[in-house]
Amino acid sequence: MRILHAILYRRPVYVDTLGPPDAPSDQNSIEHSTKSGATGIASGIPDALSFDRIIASGTCPPCTIRDFMNYLKYIEFAAENLQFFLWYYDYEKRFNQLDPVTRLLAPEWTATNADNEIMVAQFKATAQAKNRETAAIFQGTMFDSKPKVLTNEFAINPFATPTGSLTSDSASNFRGTSNNSNWEFNGGDLGSDSARSHARAAASAFENAKLNWQPFTIQPFREEIARIIATYIAEGAPRELNISARERTSVLHALRNTTHPSALRTIISTTEWSLRHQAHPNFIRWAICNANPPRVTFARSLGVGCVTGGFALASILTASHVGRGWRASAAILWFLGFSTLFSAWKGMCIVLHGMHHRQMRPWELFSETEEDWAYELQKMSNDSVSSSNSFENEPWVPQYGNRNVLSRTFDREVWIQEPALRHIQDAIFIQSVVLGFITTLLLTGVFLVMPSGNKF
Repeated sequence: MRILHAILYRRPVYVDTLGPPDAPSDQNSIEHSTKSGATGIASGIPDALSFDRIIASGTCPPCTIRDFMNYLKYIEFAAENLQFFLWYYDYEKRFNQLDPVTRLLAPEWTATNADNEIMVAQFKATAQAKNRETAAIFQGTMFDSKPKVLTNEFAINPFATPTGSLTSDSASNFRGTSNNSNWEFNGGDLGSDSARSHARAAASAFENAKLNWQPFTIQPFREEIARIIATYIAEGAPRELNISARERTSVLHALRNTTHPSALRTIISTTEWSLRHQAHPNFIRWAICNANPPRVTFARSLGVGCVTGGFALASILTASHVGRGWRASAAILWFLGFSTLFSAWKGMCIVLHGMHHRQMRPWELFSETEEDWAYELQKMSNDSVSSSNSFENEPWVPQYGNRNVLSRTFDREVWIQEPALRHIQDAIFIQSVVLGFITTLLLTGVFLVMPSGNKF
């Protein structure tokens, strides 16, 4: 029965682009799908390698959350999705641990609130359009809404605030106009330079969405929300999430009113959908490969060489006067060649699989210690204050680039600790052996029935 399951196994299909439905009516189906995930025999992902199991740190290398993060950073270039996902659920946990009185300061954001915000925005847009039309009609008349200077504007105003009455400190903290949307923070009590930078970026994001940004609030975690807006949500952010303009405007509307985790429900659903149904299957498919591209190319070359050698041997024996039975000796080369080729087609090296080894990834060859990684993971997810996810300046990039092809082909190997991944590789190995045996059997039969050439 186990061999039958191995023969019928299909590894996860590569998902190129996938996104949740845009219709609001499909939100329930999205949430149900993100809860259920995409694991099981049908998807080629066993329950032991499910998305929730990886996030809960219930897997072994090379299928841990660290490997998942590295895959998204170095292969898919979408580490921001997992970083935001990890931050959100940590934030939700910390928010729920607040005392009830503090939580009441940030009420839950519901669909009714969102609908009311849309209605208010539409009403304001209609009113502004009518005001512009009215102003155009009365332009140049005594009813013109533009202010008229009735006195000398350059005359001294006896009621003006004397120059120098403001202290330099209070004058330099804020600059702005009477319009709340034009506040620009330039100091104050937010503390560090990074906090001020995030506050300015968040204010710019609200201004681009035509929302009034109020820098002061008694709601909990407002400064942290400003960092998240500046890092993940604002246009051009260093870790900008792949969300639509409508989703960005919707979440900014919500965050203007509350810091409750429900304000981020829209984009966290989209992010989790992408992680579960695109990033996770692609990660498992990638983790199945136990060899790097140079090693796979080397394995394919060996496979082609064995197959070619088998055809050459069978052709020579058929053209000679030796008995037909000698032609079956080519089956050994065919079997080895086709089995190797079928395994290499799935990104596996039979030699490495025989030892349950895999080659180390380029970034693992020059990696940091586990303590350094724990700090780095916290910095990338929970803290969310570092810059973009670019890795061109990381030390391993030039070091690995200087390695020759031979060194890359025989990179260091490590044992595969995850049992579920070893079972998947066993299934692929059995499939390769079965396909190689069938192909060899057919070719051997064809050459055995051929008449002898008796050329030599």
